[in-house]
Amino acid sequence: MVVSFKRLACATALAGLAMTTAAAAAEIKIGIVAPMTGQLASEGQDMENAVKMAIDAANAKGGVNGDKITTTTADDACDPQQAVTAGSKLVSEGVTAIVGGYCSGAVLPTLKIYGDAGVPFVIIGANSTKLVAANQGNAFLANSTGDMQATTAVDLFKKNGYKKIAVIDEGDAYSSDLAKLTAEAFKNAGGEIAAKETTTAGEQDYSAVVTKVKSSGADAVFWTAYHAGGALLTKQLRQAGFQGGIVLGDGNNSPEYLEIAGSAGEGVFLLSPPTVDLLSGAADFKAKYKEAYGRDAGAYAALSHDVGDLIVDAIARAKSADQKAIIEALKASDFKGLAGEIKFTDKNTLQTSNFRPVIAKGGKWVADE
Repeated sequence: MVVSFKRLACATALAGLAMTTAAAAAEIKIGIVAPMTGQLASEGQDMENAVKMAIDAANAKGGVNGDKITTTTADDACDPQQAVTAGSKLVSEGVTAIVGGYCSGAVLPTLKIYGDAGVPFVIIGANSTKLVAANQGNAFLANSTGDMQATTAVDLFKKNGYKKIAVIDEGDAYSSDLAKLTAEAFKNAGGEIAAKETTTAGEQDYSAVVTKVKSSGADAVFWTAYHAGGALLTKQLRQAGFQGGIVLGDGNNSPEYLEIAGSAGEGVFLLSPPTVDLLSGAADFKAKYKEAYGRDAGAYAALSHDVGDLIVDAIARAKSADQKAIIEALKASDFKGLAGEIKFTDKNTLQTSNFRPVIAKGGKWVADE
């Protein structure tokens, strides 16, 4: 069979054109890791939804550097072992970058996986200072760290005149870190730790803890773990006649806390991340989120959307999908989003605290003026 040089040259040119077109249409894949099952699945769904909103908006404008962006989600269930499986899955899929992470205990064992693979990782919710020490340089905390939350807590204690605090955690990386940091900060500020207790996740009966809190003479209780336990502890404290203050760590910012606690939650303080209800410029996002998903945007939806925008911005500034270049671009971030400014310290932590105290009134979290 004889093939003319003209036809061969034409075929070669077409093949080259096809390869060029395929390269130009390359996809950039962003991994999302979040608790999609378990007690914190609602928070994980919010994170995924908000990140996807940001990615969809970027694709509607042509993607990044001319490339389309896709996402793939892995469920860590806020469980360390499952998080390792989820993280390994994302790395094996060849993602360009990863965003997410709600529970510090689940994020902690994945840092080495992402670090060894050189994958940029922007952490949305998890904020234990233990993450900072384990970071290999590729992970960035877009939420304020536990020491900043501890400072916010102590300021609130002083404002309300609390002199003796009972601190209660669940022994995981997030809640134990926040409990330790806050206890140290409060003692340094002249306060007294009247009681220090560690409970078990999933516990239903807090009667022993309640008895110790009441006998300790504490002015207030600081619960540093998540909303399911926080709501039950709140109810049982009030049912037992405890009249002191109750302050919650940021892991309790959930409508489910208010639903479970009911009237017992009225007047309880929460250290909150920047939620859409507290952000003057988030009305449009709030409405679009509700329209898209048929539910209100949760506590970390605004920050999750910002992180989605941030990773697109970093890839654009890197002018490529090269992971080392993206990491350097993230280090140089000077980003303004719905939830505020994102600039990182030399330890890849947020420069400025984003925590503020809110209070439960009428079944809602409102600003503590």
